[in-house]
Amino acid sequence: MKSPCSSIIQFVFVLLLSYHCWVTFGNIHATSSVPNENLFLHCLSMHSDNFSSISKVIYTRNNSSFSSILDFSIQNLRFSTPTTPKPQVIVTPLKESHVQAAVKCSQKYGMQVRVRSGGHDYEGSSYVSNHHVPFVVIDLINLSSISVDAEAKTAWVQAGATIGKLYHAIAEKSKTLAFPGGVCPTVGVGGHFSGGGYGFLMRKYGLAADNVVDAHLIVVNGRLLDRKSMGEDLFWAIRGGGGASFGVIVAWKIKLVTVPETVTAFIVNRTLEQNATKIVDRWQYVADKLHEDLYIRVFLSSAASSRRGKKTIRASFESLFLGGADTLLLLMQQSFPELGLVKQDCIEMSWIESVMYFAEFRGQSLDVLLNRTQPNVRFFKAKSDFVKEPMPEIAFLGIYEKFYEKEAEDAEISFTPYGGIMNEISDFETPFPYRAGTIYKIQHMVHWEEEGSEASQRHINWIRRLYSYMAPYVSKNPRAAYVNCRDLDIGTNNKGYTSYKQASIWGLKYFNKNFNRLVHVKTMVDAGNFFRNEQSFPPLSSRKKNRD
Repeated sequence: MKSPCSSIIQFVFVLLLSYHCWVTFGNIHATSSVPNENLFLHCLSMHSDNFSSISKVIYTRNNSSFSSILDFSIQNLRFSTPTTPKPQVIVTPLKESHVQAAVKCSQKYGMQVRVRSGGHDYEGSSYVSNHHVPFVVIDLINLSSISVDAEAKTAWVQAGATIGKLYHAIAEKSKTLAFPGGVCPTVGVGGHFSGGGYGFLMRKYGLAADNVVDAHLIVVNGRLLDRKSMGEDLFWAIRGGGGASFGVIVAWKIKLVTVPETVTAFIVNRTLEQNATKIVDRWQYVADKLHEDLYIRVFLSSAASSRRGKKTIRASFESLFLGGADTLLLLMQQSFPELGLVKQDCIEMSWIESVMYFAEFRGQSLDVLLNRTQPNVRFFKAKSDFVKEPMPEIAFLGIYEKFYEKEAEDAEISFTPYGGIMNEISDFETPFPYRAGTIYKIQHMVHWEEEGSEASQRHINWIRRLYSYMAPYVSKNPRAAYVNCRDLDIGTNNKGYTSYKQASIWGLKYFNKNFNRLVHVKTMVDAGNFFRNEQSFPPLSSRKKNRD
């Protein structure tokens, strides 16, 4: 039962709203040109089991902390400009009931919802809406607790935690447990896991989503579901299909994997003058066939040449081996001698030290993994591809030409090897469909620091030209893409809804034959299409209404 004081406060708040007066309580400054915003704020207070607690996690545009809260987790400066659409309200929930209240009240008063975990989504869709309607950002930054059970080899991870915080928590409990997530420690687990998630352990243990065993999800009616209550279809969908179409994922239960106490890492660079093209070409033929304990990815980028005033191309080979250096050298001599790896290139370390090594935190305290901010946030645009047949050597010459252009001063292409256990998991086990038959995944990325729409357009046009050039050499029918490398170029609708026909353009690229099942799950759990964004699944009713 609510206290008399609480009831009086809420009654006064209702009166003030009815007269459209300026109201301040906690962090809320309620005055708006959007008619339903004040009603939305009042609704939050009515649905909260503790009025004072929810008032401390609500930020409107009139609040002095609004911009700092919004900007804190923006990882792409393309979506931090004065013209970028801003939310009416930011909610930073302290508990699940705050999320439930935000979902219920957003529906009631016509506000869309964006859910942010770490803010690394490539198109800013967790904190930007191009639908030209009022929207609320539910920022899960405060829902970031982690509980590791080393004996059971499991962990519960709230969706606002970062990958770095997860790795830190695991390392505190065990030297031989790990998790096959990504490399960048500031990425939030909420979006990372729901889109698949990959890293240096994927050839041994698969994707992050392959190692999820339970989840807590708040759906459109505000109910909090676990795996048993949500059912296997919905549980299947959120492990690789992205969570934003189905509800708000607030926690994941994951199974941890075993690694040896000693692993070996290396980073070896080769330029064109050092036969880089031949070595990368050979890598294409062996990368997915190496022992599953060995992972070698490649980065291509432009670099300064030893010749004054000249540029060259650098191929960086980054590797993690689940074992000692001597065994690694034997494997490399047998399978990939072209790289010319020598013992001096190899560094033996623990798994958590390898996390630090590849994140470029060498020699620093493990506590740096708890930092949610990147040292250098820039503008960027990215695209993705999958390769099923090795590219001919001549294809690399065209890539090099693109890298010599001015816009490519801070650009790279990364090649992520498949094979290993990825060949053994069915394309239908999770929504992520690109398993057996894939040699490697490509990520194309360009960064820039110059501000202004003209600079952004030049760099975006550059990566579009590169992407177009790559078409003959990558997967076809569909030309596959990775949902965690979201790309609005491949099909979107900014009118506030998504038709089935429009969604199938990007849906088949991301999910191939799993797309229709994902649409069916969407229809089952959110037939009214409340949870929607520029690339969300439409319910089947949209297919009927928009059929041509």
